Amino acid sequence: MNKEMLLYLSQSDVASVGLTMAEVIELVETGFREKGKGRVEMPPKPGIHPGEGDNFIHAMPAYIPAMNSAGVKWVSGFPENYKRDLPYISGLLILNDPETGLPISVMDCEWITAMRTAAATAVAARQLARADSSTLGVLGCGVQGTTNTEALNVLFPLEKVMAYDVNDEAVAAFVEDIANRFGLTVVSVKTPKEAVTGCDLVVTAGPILKQPHATIQPGWLDEGAFASLVDFDSYWHPDAMKEADKFCTDDVPQLHHYQEVGYFRDIPPIHADVGELVVGKKPGRETPDERTMTCNLGLAIDDMAVAPAIYQKAREKEIGAKLPL
Repeated sequence: MNKEMLLYLSQSDVASVGLTMAEVIELVETGFREKGKGRVEMPPKPGIHPGEGDNFIHAMPAYIPAMNSAGVKWVSGFPENYKRDLPYISGLLILNDPETGLPISVMDCEWITAMRTAAATAVAARQLARADSSTLGVLGCGVQGTTNTEALNVLFPLEKVMAYDVNDEAVAAFVEDIANRFGLTVVSVKTPKEAVTGCDLVVTAGPILKQPHATIQPGWLDEGAFASLVDFDSYWHPDAMKEADKFCTDDVPQLHHYQEVGYFRDIPPIHADVGELVVGKKPGRETPDERTMTCNLGLAIDDMAVAPAIYQKAREKEIGAKLPL
């Protein structure tokens, strides 16, 4: 009789293992280092699009030998879910034993996605932003706006956050949360420009759109600033992106794949991927006045860098439910 078991971890289980943002950043950076050295297997993510529009459900497989990690994330993004009081991002991650192929854990991926996406911003910013960056502009004050602030606060001497969202309730909740948890000065601004101009770091974290609304205009991003385009190019006018001295991404083949299906119709030439920056194959920031950008697409290696640590901590703390295969 088959006695193999897998560990099921709910969303609350995953969060309760106690993995910190600083730990997630280091794990994700290790994944990028392995990628930069050509030691990961990660095909471009296939997807389906129920209901058309900007809905997606993607399969994200990856194998990182150095981290003894293999598996797949099945993740959805439905921009209109807020109308049903449901999360924009949801899904499950399956972690496999690289030696036998057997699944060893199934875990909710909402917490992982929120944290590792922000960690990828921080890893890129470590290479591309000024080390003394202290003012952050956030456009989109939901989950990603919050976690990206947390991640950048780990690596940079943040003092002030300029927060913009079309939803006043989201801004108010963000202001209270960030001020209380991190002791930062958080300013609710009325226009998008106020969350870009005058900021050392800028994060755009709205819904991912095939047709960008292109709110951010040329001349808004200061010299010397760094921007993370968490929502692809949705927020940015093409001419504003072309002001960047270095435009980067986390994976060039995946960006080209997205272009084939209708995204990224007008973006600058790609300077480097984040893995190349981490291992020094391409230079990051070279002068204080460079404008730099990364458009991270969200990689399966980010998830697979973090999932084994969650699994191990859950086992140590006896968190989760053991289920027979």
